Amino acid sequence: MTDLLKTDEPPTDIWAEVRPYQDDEVAEVLGRLSRDPELLGALTQFRLPRLSRYMPSLSRTLASLAIRREVKGVASVHDFQMRIAHYMQRMIRTTTDDFRVDGLDKLDDDTAYLFIGNHRDISLDPAFVNYALYLAGRDTVRIAIGDNLLKKPYVTDLMRLNKSFIVPRSARGKRAMLAAYHKLSAYIRHSITEDNHSIWMAQREGRAKDGIDRTESAIIKMMAMARRNEERNLPIGEAIQELRLVPVAISYEYDPCDVQKARELHAIHARGRYDKEEFEDISSIVAGITGHKGRVHLHFGTPLGADFDTADEVAAEIDRQVLEGYHLFPSHYLALEMLDDAPALVDLSEVTDADRQRFKARLGEVPAELREWWLAQYANPVRNRAGQITS
Repeated sequence: MTDLLKTDEPPTDIWAEVRPYQDDEVAEVLGRLSRDPELLGALTQFRLPRLSRYMPSLSRTLASLAIRREVKGVASVHDFQMRIAHYMQRMIRTTTDDFRVDGLDKLDDDTAYLFIGNHRDISLDPAFVNYALYLAGRDTVRIAIGDNLLKKPYVTDLMRLNKSFIVPRSARGKRAMLAAYHKLSAYIRHSITEDNHSIWMAQREGRAKDGIDRTESAIIKMMAMARRNEERNLPIGEAIQELRLVPVAISYEYDPCDVQKARELHAIHARGRYDKEEFEDISSIVAGITGHKGRVHLHFGTPLGADFDTADEVAAEIDRQVLEGYHLFPSHYLALEMLDDAPALVDLSEVTDADRQRFKARLGEVPAELREWWLAQYANPVRNRAGQITS
């Protein structure tokens, strides 16, 4: 009777809809990407605009051949990420003046962590975390990405090849959202405690366009949801401790998307809303990668313990570590100096003439009506660390 109940069917992959791609899926996905007409069209418009316009079929054929040549020999997710590392090195060399990391050496090499970081750039925040881990000889993270960014199949494929997993933001109805977030919470816990694979998540939904880094307590509740569903009276601190949560602070001397962010903030202030253009997030990703960033600093904090009674207390500790680890560059102090509303916080001791000239040149490219919002992005981290921003 026992033999009759046996089956040769593989076990159900309960994470299939949200998890990153696995090694045995890489070849199929790469083949699909090399034939995707939208990806090929986007690549040719960017790299071969004239040929794309007058000979679209030929340009797409050339793009397909280029993709196949680029991914030749890529048979695993690790292989794919090593190709990305090459482009990451070139991006850092051409768009940054310096990249520094601290705190990582205090974390165990072979332990999985849930890195939760401040969020300034859609793709580069986790990319810099991954690059720091790569340089240290450690495994890269699985990256949480909102499904609002995955509007094209080829974007979904590229993100999931790069170890991204999907955060539901478009589920309709309270019950559907609750089920989706419970599944997400369970996947995060599985990744940390079962797979021993680190994760990166942003401390909030959406980028901090105003330069104010603050953790959303709802995200903390989601993280603890799966464990506390099993043990309802479990203190939230114990659920968080199990996930080995480590705050991460990233600081850019200059944000390639700062003008676009200022435009959005100005529109919300002037009209009460901002109408995002279709695929604007994809444009922001490209701008973030290609734009000049000056110096970049990445700080890894220390794992949170169990001494927390509420999600708000956990969020406050993350905020404390992020602000403490956030590196303030001359651009931050020069912006605060120009706004002239908190002179006691302005520290120009490390500001050089070259820093001031670079800042003035950058500000000179900002439309006059956006300058106050542009300056606030850089000044707010100084105010926030000093405790002058409380809500």
